[in-house]
Amino acid sequence: MKYFVMRLFVLGFASTMLIGCASAGRFNAMNLTNVELSEGNFHVIATNVYGEASAQYLLGFSLAQGGEMHTVALIPLSGDRLLYKVALENLWRNFEQAHGKVEGRSLALVNVRFDADAINALFFYTKPKISIRADVIEFVEPPVQKLTGDEGSNRAQNF
Repeated sequence: MKYFVMRLFVLGFASTMLIGCASAGRFNAMNLTNVELSEGNFHVIATNVYGEASAQYLLGFSLAQGGEMHTVALIPLSGDRLLYKVALENLWRNFEQAHGKVEGRSLALVNVRFDADAINALFFYTKPKISIRADVIEFVEPPVQKLTGDEGSNRAQNF
């Protein structure tokens, strides 16, 4: 009878963990954009802009490895399961509070750093946290060189 109860408990715990909430890693999207940053066509607007997001779960476990977070849990208590999305939204919100609206501007994040941290309490409670830190640059039109009359006529003759 003692072994039956123990097996029943282990089976119940294992099945509970298999049907619970799960989140694994960061969203790895691949966007290929080639931008030349050596020609003076940008200004650094802000450095170390920061955004973070966290969630809390009961009956689960989180594992942070570098910039990746893996969470398996049964009962969500607070926060969003899309921690990277929320952290990035918070980063842009923090930028807007200090430097104005983003819409209509040619901005890009550079030197992006991801951090992941997790607090675990013996498979009973877990709190994963994602942090994103980046620098923000704004692209500007390079200055147009005006040609004087002599330079313009010399150029026309060279073609």
